[in-house]
Amino acid sequence: MTNWRPSASLHALQARASLYAAIRQFFSERHVLEVETPSLAQHGVTDLHIDCIAVPRYGYLQSSPEFHMKRLLASGSGPIYQIGKAFRDGESGSKHNPEFTMLEWYRPGFSLQDLIEECIVLLRSCLNITQTAQHRFRDIFFDVVGVDPIRSDIATLRHTAQSYDAHLPELDKPALIDWLMSCVVEPALPQHCINIVTDFPEWAAALAQKKADANGDIVAQRFEIYANGIELANGYLELIDAQEQALRFTHDNALRQQQNKDFMRPDQALLSALEHGLPQCSGVAIGLDRVLLVQQQAQSQSLADIIAFPNDRA
Repeated sequence: MTNWRPSASLHALQARASLYAAIRQFFSERHVLEVETPSLAQHGVTDLHIDCIAVPRYGYLQSSPEFHMKRLLASGSGPIYQIGKAFRDGESGSKHNPEFTMLEWYRPGFSLQDLIEECIVLLRSCLNITQTAQHRFRDIFFDVVGVDPIRSDIATLRHTAQSYDAHLPELDKPALIDWLMSCVVEPALPQHCINIVTDFPEWAAALAQKKADANGDIVAQRFEIYANGIELANGYLELIDAQEQALRFTHDNALRQQQNKDFMRPDQALLSALEHGLPQCSGVAIGLDRVLLVQQQAQSQSLADIIAFPNDRA
């Protein structure tokens, strides 16, 4: 017999409702406008690490509301936020579901550090965690792994990774650093603490601006936030240069071709919005299902415990 019941408890459903209400109160007090953008649109993203779900004749389920929200920003919306569904193919497990709930917001005029501070205020109230720690990517990577992720050569990184997993397949430098970060560094971050990691390697810029760091190396103006071993947030000082964005779309598709992934048509509407003028702004996306998982960790070990109908019951 089909299991028709929700996998989440009534307590978890109530906790979700309370979380959404608290978030809306948070942004209302700060005069940030709630908006809604399409879940189904003509374009997906070119990012090598994200596989969009195609809907024949209609386009793609959106992996993030980012492109549409940037079009709103370029049209003069001012600060905006959205609580909505996002979709990614092939993501399933205790901390992944192909359909998930994302909170995304943009702050014109905010520096990246301004946005980090706002994230901390929100997450402290949602998670009841008061301790915070901020780390540069290369510093926390070196402290845990013992090598510099930016200046080390691929042979050193491969040798280091194989000391943790002798059967690791052949990976390029960015993939080795990704693997070491997710499998070795992230689990070593302080527990019961909101951990912010900044200044990612240049190749991880995605849609972020870049800068020279204190060591003279080019890094991405990007941060991620973790709590209790779970990645919660990903934020950027947003790229506003249309020509640079077009180049990144082309570069992404070249990488996709190398890995036999589908070519993704660049979103010309986003490029037109950038040409019109996107204000200097910082933006962040937070996975609300994961926030609930951290919040409810005493009772919940998997996303299935806090999502009413995960993919296997949807």
